[in-house]
Amino acid sequence: MFKTNENTLFVDGVSTLELADTYGTPLYVYSEDQIKRNLNEIRTSFLQKYPNTHAAYACKAFCTIYMCQLLNQEGFWIDVVSGGELYTAIKAQFPPDRIEFNGNNKSEEELLMALDYGVERIVVDNVSELYHLEKLCMKNGKKVKILFRITPEVSSDTHDHIATGKKDSKFGIPLNDEILYPLIEYTLKSAAFEFLGFHFHVGSQLLDTKSHLSALEVILDLMLATKQRFDYDIKDFNMGGGFGIKYTDSDRPLGISDFVDPIMNRMNEFCRENNLIRPHVSMEPGRFIIGDAGIQLYRIGNIKEIPDLKTYVSVDGGMTDNMRPGLYGAKYDAIIANKADDPKNSVVDISGKCCESTDILIKNLKCTKPETGDLLAVYSTGAYGYAMANNYNKIRIPPVVVIKDNKAQLIVRRQSYDDLIRNELL
Repeated sequence: MFKTNENTLFVDGVSTLELADTYGTPLYVYSEDQIKRNLNEIRTSFLQKYPNTHAAYACKAFCTIYMCQLLNQEGFWIDVVSGGELYTAIKAQFPPDRIEFNGNNKSEEELLMALDYGVERIVVDNVSELYHLEKLCMKNGKKVKILFRITPEVSSDTHDHIATGKKDSKFGIPLNDEILYPLIEYTLKSAAFEFLGFHFHVGSQLLDTKSHLSALEVILDLMLATKQRFDYDIKDFNMGGGFGIKYTDSDRPLGISDFVDPIMNRMNEFCRENNLIRPHVSMEPGRFIIGDAGIQLYRIGNIKEIPDLKTYVSVDGGMTDNMRPGLYGAKYDAIIANKADDPKNSVVDISGKCCESTDILIKNLKCTKPETGDLLAVYSTGAYGYAMANNYNKIRIPPVVVIKDNKAQLIVRRQSYDDLIRNELL
């Protein structure tokens, strides 16, 4: 994917310098080949290895018409969490029978959009949503397949802001018997629902399997209890996503098989021991599919040297195109793309241009001595960069380019200044 030639960084055979000259900076760049390699790992390690499974790409990581169309071509499902993501999928003509709708506070407008489009399944996140969804189904003559997102009450070895399986999480239905089992019974009797089973999501950027396996035991107990109490076999179990990737040399990510093999082995064993029908098993990876397939290009501007303390290297983007460092201290690696083979003899902080002291993209980056006008390439920015992009300080959202067949293809144009004020009224 990344190679150097004549001291310049290339992405799938395309010069980053040419990309910057053609499309400007900041710029999001994706490798379609790498996206397909990541999809193929899921295909071979999960879908083909274990029958009665599917994988739904978590659109929140990166959602564009291009991405939805590519996933459709590759035979994957998608997981959406908003009306905007669903609308993008509709515009991409993504099949509704391969769409899941997640999220903790779906609006009536969003639920109606999902029902009208025929979304295959809705993940119910809380008690009030269930009753509201039932009313909408009854009023509109619809019956919908649902899963319950449960809060498994497990901790994950990740940043607290992206740990989602704790007991006090805003996500999911509590495990309390007096809440969960009456809800299951009610759902089984409702004419509005086909109850499929359970869903959990324990966190993001996970580099071990502990929290997934702990949460699995909760699901297994729920499967058995549902069979014993209601004589009902759970039809579907969704293990969520959160599979980590490599951002820096300190990260040691696992492969998909490292996550799914222990889960599937334990699931099959438990079902045999308890005479249960093994349910359909699904996952919803996002970052794993798109994260390392993307880089960001910036042009270096002002350089501020504080003697005997540090050097700030400012770039023409920042927290408006990559919120993660300021949001929860995410770490990245980067290279001076036009000096790709030169010795890394400097240590600098890469700062964004926003009027916020937290707008620091990378701290203590070891790199070639930077100069104004150099091109900085930041690795593994494919997930939650463009997806979280914003217009703080009235900064325009950068364009998105995909490298396909050794050629660059523009899939999202750069915002114009007119775009910034399009909805403003005099």
